[in-house]
Amino acid sequence: FFFHPQAAIRDSVASRGLGDVYKRQQSGDMEPIREFVVRAETLNYDSLWMAEGIISAEFNIEPISLLSYVAAMTSRLRLGVAVMRLTLRNPIQLAKAAASLDYMSDGRFDMGIGMGHGTEAIFGYAREGRVARFEESLAVMRALWTQPQASFSGKNWNFENIAVRPRPVQQPHPPVWFGARHPNAIRRAARLGYAFMGQGSCSFEEVKNHFSLLFQYLEEEGRDPASFPVSKRVYLIVDDNKARGERHIRKFFSRIYNNADLGPQVCLWGGRQECLDRLGEIVQAGAKHLLLDPLANEREHLELLSEEIVPYL
Repeated sequence: FFFHPQAAIRDSVASRGLGDVYKRQQSGDMEPIREFVVRAETLNYDSLWMAEGIISAEFNIEPISLLSYVAAMTSRLRLGVAVMRLTLRNPIQLAKAAASLDYMSDGRFDMGIGMGHGTEAIFGYAREGRVARFEESLAVMRALWTQPQASFSGKNWNFENIAVRPRPVQQPHPPVWFGARHPNAIRRAARLGYAFMGQGSCSFEEVKNHFSLLFQYLEEEGRDPASFPVSKRVYLIVDDNKARGERHIRKFFSRIYNNADLGPQVCLWGGRQECLDRLGEIVQAGAKHLLLDPLANEREHLELLSEEIVPYL
């Protein structure tokens, strides 16, 4: 289940109006988030995921920080980020934060990574060479996670005999999920990743093609596609009133993507059986995991998806 912290707050005060939502967001009131997480822990979901939005007009708590809070309230759910912009982060600091979260959650952290989107200069990085920096950053983190005294020699980072404690509970380290859509990035996922997350802003047909490319590249890399976790983030609304569902979708995509027309092209909405049939297409295409991301009435969908969708997938 994809978790939007601002939606938990919004849903909890829906009857009071937007002014109360804003006040709760600004006051640090975490009770609606706590209530949401505690309820999710009792349902039949595999994991809770959230996004990273370091620079964003949207309300978005930093993911490692929030998931550390969530880890203290849960014991079963896996905790994921889809995805962190690796080229905007210092890999030594990120390796430390990720290892700490994995330790505090007793090995329940899934780390999704991807590229930045043209904001590198704000963070003090050059856009040029970002692919090489991406790969080097991942290598730095893996060295720190797996070596008692890590040494690394690269273009951007060089060090000898340094340690990160605590090291991750998961061995050799937390699963690294790749988010990608360009063929070169999909090939990189097959070469360097642990798992693949199809993007929510891609249509089902696009993601099916991405899966096919991924499986081809995995075989070329000598890796077994059957043992490589594959997922799709699915923007959806379960609602028999399709016109109402489309209005919610267009509103979300206008706000987040500045493109209301993209929503109907990539989202899933409709009644229970229609949603099940379409999700089944992604499973048939190779998905072993579905990241369900409702675009309205998140608390209601938390219950509805658990009862009506998840048991039948």
